[in-house]
Amino acid sequence: MLYHLLFPLHGYISLLNVTRYITFRTAAASLTAFALSLLLGPWMIRKLREFQIGQVIRQEGPESHRAKAGTPTMGGLLILSASLIPTLLWADLTNVYIWIAVLATAAFGFIGFMDDYLKIVRRTHHGLVPRYKFGAQVAVATAVGLVLMLLASQGLYNTRLIFPFFKDLIPDLGWWYVPFAVIVLVGASNAVNLTDGLDGLAISAFAVAAAAYTALAYVTGHRVLAEYLLLVRFAPAAELTVFCGALVGASLGFLWFNSYPADVFMGDVGSLALGGALGTVAILIKQELLLVIVGGLFVLEAMSVILQVASFKLTGQRVFRMAPLHHHFELVGWSEPKVITRFLIIAIVFALFSLTTLKLR
Repeated sequence: MLYHLLFPLHGYISLLNVTRYITFRTAAASLTAFALSLLLGPWMIRKLREFQIGQVIRQEGPESHRAKAGTPTMGGLLILSASLIPTLLWADLTNVYIWIAVLATAAFGFIGFMDDYLKIVRRTHHGLVPRYKFGAQVAVATAVGLVLMLLASQGLYNTRLIFPFFKDLIPDLGWWYVPFAVIVLVGASNAVNLTDGLDGLAISAFAVAAAAYTALAYVTGHRVLAEYLLLVRFAPAAELTVFCGALVGASLGFLWFNSYPADVFMGDVGSLALGGALGTVAILIKQELLLVIVGGLFVLEAMSVILQVASFKLTGQRVFRMAPLHHHFELVGWSEPKVITRFLIIAIVFALFSLTTLKLR
């Protein structure tokens, strides 16, 4: 909104010409998101306490987590507010890809909200029935895929895949792109959700991944950089840099309150929304497969759960002391802050490695 209000005035006030630049608006969105998080955070935490919206701890979890019972949850509402509002303020709202990202994020957030709401009402860690929760995620992801196919039919999108390290391998999936998009979106959403088990872990790792996709979105829409890096240039995707910047700012602001020991938890309303946002951006800028590397920590967490469940059902034996992976290291003897710090280092390494793949092709 501010972009549409301020840029037309640049003929009268030359300084406002800076609003045309994506780099400026990305920085503005990020700072606005960070400021909103810090301003709204104390008020939201106070309201969550007043309404007794506290975290319910599962009995089979680590003993050290029992003391966290009652900590305000559903803080993901703060993340959503602090990221979507700046996006609407600073992004070009005539760009359809901004609306796809915003609406997909909000839709995944709504699924998480319903899951959190039922947990609070029932005073248990069980929320939505798993098949309904998964079905809702598939429905949202399918809607995104179908919208992209509609845009592709109009020449405004393409269904090709870019393989990291292989510059000539760019297959066109056609209508198979819809189920592929569902896998990416549902997988990303649940992977972030599974990582959200320690104070500040998921949000800090997400901030790193979002920062990487901020850079990726910018180079994908930049003519010179895209050609130099042999990327499929997609000019409209550059506007998603603003959205990613807002996500980074909101994440850092939420981390202020979510860092160990946490004053508030994000809940599923936050984790499902953030995973959905990451997957949506990956799809829109044509870096879907690179998400496996950018979000490598989330992949490891999700794979640990899959391996644990598969091993127990097939052999009756557990691979890890507890899944997801961060709980295994807690039970091995690592303190919670040590697990968080070391996992964050891993997330940073994955993100940096993902950026190197742009030239290693």
